[in-house]
Amino acid sequence: MSEKPAPPYYAVIFSSIRTDNNDGYAQTIDHMLDLGLKHPGCLGFETVSEGDKGISVSYWKDLESIKSWKQVADHLTAQQLGREKWYKSYTTRIALVEREYSFEQD
Repeated sequence: MSEKPAPPYYAVIFSSIRTDNNDGYAQTIDHMLDLGLKHPGCLGFETVSEGDKGISVSYWKDLESIKSWKQVADHLTAQQLGREKWYKSYTTRIALVEREYSFEQD
C-alpha cells in the first residue's frame, strides 16, 4: 500500500482468471494503477498473480471514492476490454476493513 490508513477503510478485491490474450494488457494495467493511485480517496494498491490467476486489492477511504473511480472514462474502457479480451472470469468484492493486524521481522 502506498500509505497505511487507520481502519476503518474499504478494500476492493478483484480476483481474476486471464485469457491467453496479452495484447495491450500490461500497458492498460500500468495506466489504471497510475490513474487509480491519483484518484481522490485511493489509499493504495497491492497485486499478486500466478499463472492465469490474479488478485488485486485497492484500498479506499469511502464508498463514494470507489463509486467515483468506477465511472472514470479510462477505467470504463479498461473494464470493457477486460470482458472482451483479457479475462475468462473475474469477481469484485468490496469489504469494510474494521481491524488489521501485521507482523514485520527486523
